[in-house]
Amino acid sequence: MSNTQDSIKGKVVIITGASSGLGEATARRLAERGAKLVLAARREERLQSLKEELAAKGAEVIYQVTDVTDREQVESLAKAAKDKFGRIDVLVNNAGLMPLAPLDKLKVDEWEQMIDVNIKGVMYGIAAVLPTMREQHSGHVINLSSVAGHKVFQGAAVYCATKYAVRALSEGLRMEAGDEIRSTNISPGAVATELTSTITDPKAAKAADEMYKVAIEPDAVARAIVFAIEQPHDVDINEIILRPTAQEL
Repeated sequence: MSNTQDSIKGKVVIITGASSGLGEATARRLAERGAKLVLAARREERLQSLKEELAAKGAEVIYQVTDVTDREQVESLAKAAKDKFGRIDVLVNNAGLMPLAPLDKLKVDEWEQMIDVNIKGVMYGIAAVLPTMREQHSGHVINLSSVAGHKVFQGAAVYCATKYAVRALSEGLRMEAGDEIRSTNISPGAVATELTSTITDPKAAKAADEMYKVAIEPDAVARAIVFAIEQPHDVDINEIILRPTAQEL
C-alpha cells in the first residue's frame, strides 16, 4: 500500500489563480508536502511574493503570469512546467470569477467573462496538460466547481451554469481517462476569498455578504485538494462538496 505521507513529495503541480485565496492556500499546503509548484495568475507581484516565501522554506517553485482566457498563455504555462520539471503530475484548475446579478440586469459582459474564465479557462487547462499526462501514462486534473454547481441560486443563474459545466467537464474527463488519469471535482460553499469582490450589482453584493458571514478559511479547501492528490494512484476521489457547518444553502 502506498504511503500517503510521501505520495505528494516531488509531484509537479500547476495551480491557476495562485495569487490569492484557494490557490495561494493550496500552494502553501503542497509546498509543505514537498511538491514542485508551478504558480499561475495575472498579478505578478503576488506570484513573486508567494514564490519567495515558499522558496525560502525550501520549496521548488516557479511562476508564470497567465490569463486563463488566453489559450496560448495556458499552453505556455504547461510548457514551462514541463521544461523546468520534466513532467506534469497535477493541474489545479482554480481560477474563477463570481460577478452575481439577476438575469434581468442584462450584464452580458459579465456573463461572457464568467464563461471565458470559469469554463473556457478550465477547458484550456485540460487541453494544455492532457497530452503530457497521456504521454507519461499518469496525471490528475482537479477542477474547482462550487456548491453553485449542484444547486441554482436566485440571482446566480449564469455563475451556476458555469459551475455546472465544470462538473460536467470533470465527469467527462473521468469517463474518458481510463485507469491513467484521475479527475476530481471540488465544490466549496462560502469561503473567505476575493471571489465576492467581482460583484457589481448592489443587491447581489449585499446578499453575498450576508451568506459569506459564515465563510470558512481557504485552507479548508486546500486540505481537501491535498487529500485528493495524496491517494494511491488506483484511488480516484471524484467529488468533494464542503461547506461551512453554518451554511444553510
